[in-house]
Amino acid sequence: DMVWETIGDGLLLLDHDGEVVLANRAVAEQLGSVPATLGSILPLPLREGITESRRTSAAGSVLVETGAPSRWLRGAITPAAHDHTLVVIRDVTDERRLDAVRRDFVENASHELKTPAATIQATAETLRGAAEDDPGAVPRFAARLEDEALRLSRIVSDLLDLSRLESGSSTDEVVSMAAVAREECRRLQPAADEAAVALRLTTEGPGTVRGSAQDLSLLVRNLVDNAIRYSAVGAEVFVDVRSANGETQVRIRDTGIGIPSRDLSRIFERFYRVDRARSRETGGTGLGLAIVKHVVENHGGRTSVESELGRGTTFEVTLPAEPTR
Repeated sequence: DMVWETIGDGLLLLDHDGEVVLANRAVAEQLGSVPATLGSILPLPLREGITESRRTSAAGSVLVETGAPSRWLRGAITPAAHDHTLVVIRDVTDERRLDAVRRDFVENASHELKTPAATIQATAETLRGAAEDDPGAVPRFAARLEDEALRLSRIVSDLLDLSRLESGSSTDEVVSMAAVAREECRRLQPAADEAAVALRLTTEGPGTVRGSAQDLSLLVRNLVDNAIRYSAVGAEVFVDVRSANGETQVRIRDTGIGIPSRDLSRIFERFYRVDRARSRETGGTGLGLAIVKHVVENHGGRTSVESELGRGTTFEVTLPAEPTR
């Protein structure tokens, strides 16, 4: 009986008269109560599946949606000895949700890759014609080709990073977030100069954490890159790293265009863009903040964001600090 109760799936055993002779605790949670007989089993599609299986003496499976908020349950029905019937009920809500996320992801990724691919093809065809008819236009089309190829390569690179991060980050390095922030600010300085945005870094101590230097660099790079992209000429981006109370904080504040409050809860979704036109114009892939979210989760941290339209945005990442010896 103890084993029966510790199984996470719901287990029901019905005798030849349709009486429920055994049921575990999980059944009560899944169905709302433990049925006494076949006739009292709800939801109805589950009862019908069991009835059909008993009539034909064949195994069956039923997928049913129930409750509020709704959950998806799969009932696997197996004939047992002495005209008994065993029903195993599994909650498959998370699996179905994951399947839907994967499906959306593949559709979105295909759509995102198709756009630059189609542009590259059209530009290459135009370029071939221009080489003969209008040689002066060749540099312009070649530059367009380069931009789109770069965008395609950026999307593929982000997709690969995201795919890798979904299976976790290695946490076997001791990483200084101050050093990571310095390196990423140095790397992004040319982009800041081109956008006429001032990049300002302050660090207080090394901000040591345990994790993957590669992934933590991606985290900072994506946040600083976003801050620069969504800032106007003359704006400032402040990067601040500090440790306190056993935690390391990385704060990236910009004085850019800000994020509407209705979009704040969705910005970490893959391919979600607050301003699609601007994102295309600045070469954004729509995956940067999804990458940030995964890196933070893989390192046992948390993220908060505050934003005001026209005033700017602040992202704050808090990670468990690794004590320095």
